[in-house]
Amino acid sequence: MIREKAARSVSGLLMLMVLLAVTGAAMWMIVQAGQAGNESGMLVPLILIILASTGMRGLIVNQPNEAKVLTLFGNYVGTLKEAGFWWVNPFTNRRRISLRVRNFETAKLKVNDANGNPIEIGAIVVWRVVDTAEAVFEVDDFENYVRVQSESAVRTLASSYPYDAHTPNEAALSSHATEVAANLMQQLEERLAKAGVKVQEARIAHLAYSPEIAHAMLQRQQASAIVAARYKIVEGAVGMVENALELLAKKNILHLDDERKASMVSNLLVVLCGERGTQPVVNTGTLYNG
Repeated sequence: MIREKAARSVSGLLMLMVLLAVTGAAMWMIVQAGQAGNESGMLVPLILIILASTGMRGLIVNQPNEAKVLTLFGNYVGTLKEAGFWWVNPFTNRRRISLRVRNFETAKLKVNDANGNPIEIGAIVVWRVVDTAEAVFEVDDFENYVRVQSESAVRTLASSYPYDAHTPNEAALSSHATEVAANLMQQLEERLAKAGVKVQEARIAHLAYSPEIAHAMLQRQQASAIVAARYKIVEGAVGMVENALELLAKKNILHLDDERKASMVSNLLVVLCGERGTQPVVNTGTLYNG
């Protein structure tokens, strides 16, 4: 595996001054040789001008959060990361690599969750290149590699969790966002490490049931919500009835036998748990003879 190393470089301003000085001196030597009629004396300054011109190719400007990967005759010789004006070996080939943070959003993938239900899922991945040598030489196209591996990680993640939790301690895609994001982050780091890429953030951006089962699953969710709400209503109603009976007995307002208590409890539960407003009924008789 090829690891990143720093490339040898010299101040570009210093080398520019040296090369201009060499070029100026060579031009002066050519003028002097021409005035003296010494044609052979022009050979050395011509060589110096060719060398200075070749050296000019080694001058490069490196922007902040940018790197230049240098290769010489097919061999990796180093990476220049420091911003500024530099001079490197003029015979090297240079490939520009951005070190900036990048945002990538996967497509909306259709996969099956842990329960086999078809769902649509998408994620946002924030990443950057940290090892330019691995990014350039270990994979063919590191940007495409990030895209493909990210989608593969999202598919694996979706098949590891159910969409909704059906038990109290069950982790689900819709309810355990932090845990799911941590799992996705771990998978991406393992997959992208060989490409010299560091994942800084990963989270689910889109999550929904597939259209063909969305309506049925919505009805199921609504039914679960109604059952839970009814449970709370009944629980509260029972508490209110119990409190009413205790207050009646404590304040000695009236004494109820078991049958009257049962009738009162029944009426209160109907009033408290009914979906519609109740209509009062005036009883002109007694409980035992209406």
